[in-house]
Amino acid sequence: MKSSVGKAQMRSIGDTASRFGLATHVLRHWEDLGLLTPARDGADRRLYNDDDLVRIAVILRSKAAGMTLDQIATLLDDDHGPRRHAVLQEHLADLDRRMEDMRLSREMTVHAFECEAHDITRCPHFRSMIADVLDGSATWSATHAPNSGV
Repeated sequence: MKSSVGKAQMRSIGDTASRFGLATHVLRHWEDLGLLTPARDGADRRLYNDDDLVRIAVILRSKAAGMTLDQIATLLDDDHGPRRHAVLQEHLADLDRRMEDMRLSREMTVHAFECEAHDITRCPHFRSMIADVLDGSATWSATHAPNSGV
């Protein structure tokens, strides 16, 4: 029986990408951006250890939460303590806005599902749910702004 105590398991780029359901070019791109710094073997092939896997998991979770790769780079960079806090505060504010948008959208969707009106847009209660959008008082983040392509 082999002992793995004290030895970090090293994984190829293919194995690592497969583990996370990614294409290998994604890991190479993240490396180009400085998000990952895998070790190299004698043939200059990338080798990923457990710490690299943690960084990949952080990147994936952060991207899923709406962070940009630039924001993630700041999050993972040891030299950006004060900037990291600013980026995280901005991200928390964005998450709060998006969560409120989702709450309102869910409320509207539940009403639409339960409403007996043939044309939901003519339902007075449904219309009241979008009154802030109709009167222009709703605020939109940059990703929801007109002309953002979204």
